[in-house]
Amino acid sequence: MRGILRPDFQYEMLQDIQAEDLQANGIKGLILDLDNTITPWNDRTLTEDVIAWFKKVNDAGIKACIVSNNRGPERVSAVADVLEILYVYRAKKPQKKAFLRGIRVLDIPESEVAVIGDQLFTDVFGGNKLGLKTILVSPIAQREFPGTKVLRFMERLVGRKAKYTRTIKS
Repeated sequence: MRGILRPDFQYEMLQDIQAEDLQANGIKGLILDLDNTITPWNDRTLTEDVIAWFKKVNDAGIKACIVSNNRGPERVSAVADVLEILYVYRAKKPQKKAFLRGIRVLDIPESEVAVIGDQLFTDVFGGNKLGLKTILVSPIAQREFPGTKVLRFMERLVGRKAKYTRTIKS
């Protein structure tokens, strides 16, 4: 079980991931979690550095798509519109079809897609089940969906580290 929960790469935050490193690893498309990866949970607030990161990724020719378990499209589409990226809502991660929907929207081969998220049991587990590259980041904020708090406890039980040292290398 631990192997399928192990991300390929780990970073403290989204903005630490360099577009050049993604390119060097053959990544041309990103499936990104929304809550506590791009924005705080249940929030539309985007920081200037997150917006700038998405611009750098886009300028590098890397497509991005939010794949979120949010039930309604309003908040997901509002964030995606500001970032000028695609989105999938009501995804039902970690099911494989959630990630396949994101891949279909990106229109990029699976071998060139990476998943970025803050949760082992949804983002990393789901991406790894499909053989996608997975990148784990720390959650932006401590405020979370109540069900996520249970998953955080389980993450600690399987050995999620508080600090991340592994980075993408060419």
